[in-house]
Amino acid sequence: MNNAEVINSKDHRVRGYCAFDWGKSAFETSVTTAVFPAWFAYLFASANGISTKILGSEWTADAMFSAAVMIGALVVAVCAPSLGVIADKRMIKIWWLRILTFVGSLSCVLLAFSPYLGLSFQWVWALIFFMLANVGLNGAGVFYNALLPHIGDESEMDSISNKAFASGYLGGGLLLVVHLAMITLIEGSWVIPFVMASSGLWWLGFAQMTFKMVPEPHIENEMEPMGLVDSTKMALRQVKATLMDIQSFKTLFFYMLAYFCFIDGINSVTALAGVFGVVVLGITTTGLIVTILIIQFVAAPAAIGFTKLAEKWGTKNALQFSLVCWCVVIVAALGFAPLELESPDEYDIHYTWDENETSYFAEAREGVNSIAALPDDDEQIWALEYREILPVQQNTDVKRQGIAVEWAFNGDGEAIPIRVDLTTETLSGLQVSMGESRFSYSVTGGEFDGQTGLGIDHPTNLGDGILDFIPENARKYVWAPLGLTVFYQFLLLGVFAGALLGGSQGLARSMFGQMVPETRSAEFFGFFGFFGKVAALLGPLIYSVMTVMFDSRVGIFAISLLIVAGAILLRRVDVEDGIAVAKAEDAKNRNSA
Repeated sequence: MNNAEVINSKDHRVRGYCAFDWGKSAFETSVTTAVFPAWFAYLFASANGISTKILGSEWTADAMFSAAVMIGALVVAVCAPSLGVIADKRMIKIWWLRILTFVGSLSCVLLAFSPYLGLSFQWVWALIFFMLANVGLNGAGVFYNALLPHIGDESEMDSISNKAFASGYLGGGLLLVVHLAMITLIEGSWVIPFVMASSGLWWLGFAQMTFKMVPEPHIENEMEPMGLVDSTKMALRQVKATLMDIQSFKTLFFYMLAYFCFIDGINSVTALAGVFGVVVLGITTTGLIVTILIIQFVAAPAAIGFTKLAEKWGTKNALQFSLVCWCVVIVAALGFAPLELESPDEYDIHYTWDENETSYFAEAREGVNSIAALPDDDEQIWALEYREILPVQQNTDVKRQGIAVEWAFNGDGEAIPIRVDLTTETLSGLQVSMGESRFSYSVTGGEFDGQTGLGIDHPTNLGDGILDFIPENARKYVWAPLGLTVFYQFLLLGVFAGALLGGSQGLARSMFGQMVPETRSAEFFGFFGFFGKVAALLGPLIYSVMTVMFDSRVGIFAISLLIVAGAILLRRVDVEDGIAVAKAEDAKNRNSA
């Protein structure tokens, strides 16, 4: 077999296609999910304290982070269909993929320089290049997905798409293990910058395999090069014409509507699972990290398993099955509940009587959630009011606006015992105030031996929410008899979510790819990306509204209804009609060329 035959062999192209997912997933796992949010919060706090004023509004680190992700996604979502039009008329899909990959990966590498700049500019530099990295990631994703119909025919698309997703989960997971081991075992200010730089280089390095092994899709009689203004006008005219002629591609656009619903639900569940786990279930950071790793390594083989299922049932039926399973998993997650507190060390605050010192020592439980950061927050005010008897300390490591306190831990995360003057009056006041908080306390020894307090918003306190009958009964009849703590319950969520995640994402992309005309793949995958990015805003909004109106469990349940709506719409998608329309469009475009 000569070199040309090797380059054009299908297996060779598939390996090259999967290599890109293997590489870029390092940014999604190590940077976006695991490391960058907390690192950025530290850089931000070091320069500004808790918040900073921009355009007359107070911005916290998490608000800045969310805005950067949203802007990076929306910039690409708005531009993608027009860029796709041009890429369908000229042989520049790989060119665009290469350019946007360089933008994303090199921006990731440049994140590593943040700590070596001036204090007030560190977080700004990090935010700018994180946003650019997201632009590169999302933009490259449009042209990467647009290559799918050119890698194989519709009968092979499930296999190729799922293999790529499996490669991504495995590649991102392996590097994440290395990064977390380095962060845990190695001391030094260079470790986090190394994580940023190595994630970018990992992405860029494996992308070279894609650029080398995947050929540029051929276009007969491709369009002559045009100036920027003329190209933009032409692209916008084509996008407008496509939207005006939506009836010709009604099956494809109807599928996009179904996709908008169910992918919004799936992505929202995965994005909000960490917040739900920490706030509602009381999961520790370690528990979240372990769950992330489980999802990575379960999703890879499960994606391949869904390929086999699609071969037997068909893509649409396999995808519908995955959506039904998602609904079951979400409803089951509503039943997760921490077991009732028993031993003193399970309480957030533990007072221990010391006979030698004839006084109480207060300690915070390892892994207890942080006190709210904003100085005017009720929780921060509570901590300040009772700081004389709480195991808290003023943070002196970073600049703060106003007075702020946090749980007393040393640099290794170990609790620092604080001697306190616990009296009937102070304990009574704490007991009353604790009723409105999310914390708990217990007392061992001395005058107040055996006393406990539990806040109404503590994760173990159930009964106030309209759906709390689900976790109450699950705890009573399942979790308590089995002795399964909320950590292991959350791990179960990770296992099942991981088993469904790769398969549902891979099949969703594959099904769309089957109904997309090859001659207009970049344009339609631009719309595909647009729907996906816009959908990413709806789920968190629904969750926020439902949580404010009711509680977090109602918020999660409301998101599951999006998946139900998507599954119902999916039933009405005629895949065979979509494939026939795509082939007819290809024939028309090739004949006119």
